[in-house]
Amino acid sequence: MMNLTTTAYGTWSGGRFMHFGETLPEARFIGCLTAAYEAGIRTFVTADVYGNGKADELLGMAFKGVDRSTYCLVGMIGHDFYDGQRQGSRGYPRFTDAELRGPEGYAEYVRTATSRSLERCGTDRFDVLMLHNPDNTGFTSEAVWQALRHTRDEGLAGMLGIAPGPANGFTLDLIGCYEQFGGLIEWAMLILNPLEPWPVDGSLPACERHGVKVLTRVVDHGGLFHGDLGEGHVFKPGDHRMFRPDGWVGHGMAKVERMRPIAEKHGLTLLEFASIWNLSHPGVESVVPTFMQEAGEGARLIEDKIREFARLPEIRLTPDEVSAVRQLGDNTGCMTLKGASHRHLTSERPDEWPLRPELLELAVRYGLGTAW
Repeated sequence: MMNLTTTAYGTWSGGRFMHFGETLPEARFIGCLTAAYEAGIRTFVTADVYGNGKADELLGMAFKGVDRSTYCLVGMIGHDFYDGQRQGSRGYPRFTDAELRGPEGYAEYVRTATSRSLERCGTDRFDVLMLHNPDNTGFTSEAVWQALRHTRDEGLAGMLGIAPGPANGFTLDLIGCYEQFGGLIEWAMLILNPLEPWPVDGSLPACERHGVKVLTRVVDHGGLFHGDLGEGHVFKPGDHRMFRPDGWVGHGMAKVERMRPIAEKHGLTLLEFASIWNLSHPGVESVVPTFMQEAGEGARLIEDKIREFARLPEIRLTPDEVSAVRQLGDNTGCMTLKGASHRHLTSERPDEWPLRPELLELAVRYGLGTAW
């Protein structure tokens, strides 16, 4: 078993399965995985639902013949694209959807989904198996976590983790999950970057308390920290970032410019700065940006961004610098959070549900207030 390394690469990069920038052809997509490995990145993250298994297959092609002991592989399962029907923009239902199966069927699904993903990846084990975008049942069900434990105990995974999403939030749900199943959870993949410190910073003390190590995604904040977006950038139709508020690029870059002196003080590029800011938090041990080939002439090559990231310096910011950056990027209250909330009286979506009294008690205990 290999633990996660400081730098990681995810198969959502390259625009094929999550639409950021240009959609890379298969050969170049595989080439980016190879370039990441050759540059020194040794942790790779995939999810079975990306392309209904296609991302797994391409990763398997990229690493065919590569010594399995030389890289860490993180797999994610949770969306049932085998028996479930795609629900438009909501995607596929979680395997815990009551219309698909009850708790008695969780273990069989988890083992089967894990085995099929591994087969596509061309290997026999994940170093970490994560529960991907869980619904309320995924956060709270003993049957779910025992199913994951059994799969780990069979040798299909070395460690277990949780990857909430797809949007941000789930802070209280994560803390509640750690309190209930913390003995099983060794890793969490969470959204964090200098322009998006909230709400994840509220759950990091709980991660540290329960010994949960953190892999942070969206480190680049939609590409801003790659340094090749500017005011007036034209995104291609279908690019996920078109759903962000108007003016988000200019607003974000204005904040980045105020942070730049700290980056320059340490001789860091913007992506290095964002990554190291994340890693300067207790519990954060790995970072995985989204790499994209932006549209338009003069855009940086995605391969160059990957190689730059692979050279990430082994330095950390001081607590005062971390705090100063957080204040500059403070985004508290800027979005409607997913997960448990006072806003919901019923669970009408798989990523939103009512706030249970025990979660409110946790919020008070962790000093997170009651406004959820």
